[in-house]
Amino acid sequence: MHALRLPLGAALVAALALPALAHHGWRWTTGDNIELTGVIREARLGNPHGVLTVEAGDETWTVEVGQPWRNERAGLTEAMLAPGVEATFVGEPSADVGDRLMKAERIVIDGRTHDLYPDRT
Repeated sequence: MHALRLPLGAALVAALALPALAHHGWRWTTGDNIELTGVIREARLGNPHGVLTVEAGDETWTVEVGQPWRNERAGLTEAMLAPGVEATFVGEPSADVGDRLMKAERIVIDGRTHDLYPDRT
């Protein structure tokens, strides 16, 4: 019976990880950049990447930002990505437009541009 638990447990962990692994990277995006300006309403920063809830006009978007080291390298602090902060996000939206989901490449706050992915143009 113990021999069955380990493979079953490993299979369960792998199955739960698949949606997360499928989402990382850029394959789920359109490949084209959009610009979104709004106010951060919620921030969950950390690994594997930060996630912001952004109110832009009458829409609510989910904006993925970098891992903590990437945000820091771009000059971003947790206070700059906090609720109430207005920012412009430049990045790639989900290929499914109805998702209102974007992976940010650059963030502009108070006129200063923070490049999360300086090698992407």
